[in-house]
Amino acid sequence: MKKSLSLFFFLTVSAIGFSQETDAKYDEALAKSLHADEYGMKKYVFCLLKSGTNTTASKEESKKLFEGHMENINKLAKEGKLVVAGPFIKNDRNYRGIYIFNVATIEEAKTLVATDLAIKANLLEAELTPWYASAALQETVKIHEKIAKTKM
Repeated sequence: MKKSLSLFFFLTVSAIGFSQETDAKYDEALAKSLHADEYGMKKYVFCLLKSGTNTTASKEESKKLFEGHMENINKLAKEGKLVVAGPFIKNDRNYRGIYIFNVATIEEAKTLVATDLAIKANLLEAELTPWYASAALQETVKIHEKIAKTKM
């Protein structure tokens, strides 16, 4: 009974939240500038970064390669090719991080992945998948610059 009541409460609150109108108005110019489709969505390529096969790199070499990795992330973000990037918290799956590339095809993403020194050196391995999500993700970098007190 307690579980049923909790489920009913959750579903009721969810339904009320989804049914309320918002003040947001469709902005055609913004949608076009972000290449959004009629749903406000667009194609991206999702990249899952995993631990690579190179386990013999020295600490100094790894440090230098990961510095290049971070420089590349910043470069791609400034170019508008990378809309989200970030590391995973330590886990037992060897997942290291993600990229969301602002490109529509795996081939385009492969050229971007090839610019990452840590991937080139096999410290990281990239798994690429087409992804469909909100075109608003492209605004993430601009917003992040406004809220990051310390730059990476």
